[in-house]
Amino acid sequence: QVQLVESGGGLVQPGGSLRLSCEASGSILRFYAMGWYSQVPGKERELVAVIISGGSTNYADSVKGRFTISRDNAKNTVYLQMNSLKPEDTAVYYCNAEMVVAGIPKTYWGQGTQVTVSS
Repeated sequence: QVQLVESGGGLVQPGGSLRLSCEASGSILRFYAMGWYSQVPGKERELVAVIISGGSTNYADSVKGRFTISRDNAKNTVYLQMNSLKPEDTAVYYCNAEMVVAGIPKTYWGQGTQVTVSS
């Protein structure tokens, strides 16, 4: 069973920074992709950033140049460094992991961590 545990959310002023962490139960090398999604009430979950097993990354246009996704394989952890935060970044952020088991794609989610950007 895969477990993803997020941490690092909180309240920050506009222009501030936060670093979210997502620690997996076991090696993250099992996953072909890991990412961060955001969700606000009444809307669907949206991709923020993803890191593929080979190390390539992709970002939503709204966060390019401000957010950075990275991983530490030794710590089984993926990070999202969030800089120059804006009120519109306020959301619950979910960690996501994708893997293939016996040819079947599997998707896993963390419990989410609240990020609030407000003065």
